[in-house]
Amino acid sequence: MRTHAVVDSPCGPLTLVAEGAALCGLYMVDQRHRPDELTFGSHDASAEIFDRAESELKEYFAGQRHEFEVPLAFVGTPFQRAVWAQLREIPYGTTISYGQLADRLGNPTASRAVGLANGKNPIGIIVPCHRVVGSTGSLTGYGGGLERKRYLLDFEQGALF
Repeated sequence: MRTHAVVDSPCGPLTLVAEGAALCGLYMVDQRHRPDELTFGSHDASAEIFDRAESELKEYFAGQRHEFEVPLAFVGTPFQRAVWAQLREIPYGTTISYGQLADRLGNPTASRAVGLANGKNPIGIIVPCHRVVGSTGSLTGYGGGLERKRYLLDFEQGALF
């Protein structure tokens, strides 16, 4: 059974979606590939998973947390789940290219497929798809919008402190 809650952040309201005791979604307003809200389940801001996720997000945006520990549940293809797992290995404050991410997956010619899977990441910020950039370091697509991607990268690199 899915439930959801909405929390505030410097990136605007974030909709957290849980399946049982694990977070399965974190969506921004106007996010590309945002599922229909009917799939988010009932509103339940009192669920423990939302308290934990909100607390970790507040620590992240205060510059006190570089890795998230909230339990996650991914719904996607095996390839998508492999990409999303690799995203969690990108260190805070750093970026890699889509090609480098494809290399890490053992498939150097899959940068386009990596980009598509990256764009469908259902748990933004916590699973840091914003840390993936073009081969020249350019900002390329981000489901939450390029302004948010720039904000998150600048924030992590200390430009906003």
